Amino acid sequence: MSLTTDGAIFAAQIQPAVQALGNARKDVMNTHKADHGRLRISAPTWLGQQVLPPILSAFKERYPKISFEISLADGLVDIIDDDYDLAIRISAAPSDKFTIWRKISVVRRILVAAPGSRFSDMKHPNELIPDDCLAYSGDSNRETWTLSDGSRSATISAGRAFSANSGEVLARMAADGVGVAMLPKFHVAEHLRTGRLVHVLRDWSPPDLWLTLYYPPYQALPPRIASISKFFEEQVPAGHYRVSHVAMPARQAGEAFDEGRPQAEGRAAS
Repeated sequence: MSLTTDGAIFAAQIQPAVQALGNARKDVMNTHKADHGRLRISAPTWLGQQVLPPILSAFKERYPKISFEISLADGLVDIIDDDYDLAIRISAAPSDKFTIWRKISVVRRILVAAPGSRFSDMKHPNELIPDDCLAYSGDSNRETWTLSDGSRSATISAGRAFSANSGEVLARMAADGVGVAMLPKFHVAEHLRTGRLVHVLRDWSPPDLWLTLYYPPYQALPPRIASISKFFEEQVPAGHYRVSHVAMPARQAGEAFDEGRPQAEGRAAS
């Protein structure tokens, strides 16, 4: 039995549509599997370069049929309009009531400056002027630093003379003696280890931030997203570590953060 000429023409024309429907059906089925599908993830630049690769490599060994699209950018992203499955961020608690978020770990920040600079022996924040303070800003705005020694507090306007949306730029500027930077401790761990930076005003601390996972407003996390979230959290335990330019095993990559694992979460992310 063979097709007529008209039938053959019709079959040839609908074949791409049939194949596309089959692929779409497969994609939909894969979204409901923990070990199949594609993950589009946004992460901060430094964390994406230094911490994320060994974690993703280990995850790929466990789930080889999951594919990734990783986008690195500092600052918050619009996870819905930009069509991300998951965003990793270091920030204060989010104010967006429509975003699901999960706290992974506390991130401690410290003030750093070049050793031997006029900033290295400061005793009180009032020895700083705004021009000394190198601000982290994604939109050229100034940053307000709030510091506390447990009984007293001080507020400083930072960024009047210099701001950047890159923590590494701020760390290097501070190491060159330009001023004082306020950065996550894990970010400057290698600079501290090599002596390019020192921790200044050690008795004064800014509020902690959180390493957080953000999700679109799912009713329940798709299995593949739940899988990477659980794996990521397992790889970021409490502890200390040194960042180096040598590739780290996944178990060491998780030692980037200083504090314990939190119990609280945002809107349910299960």
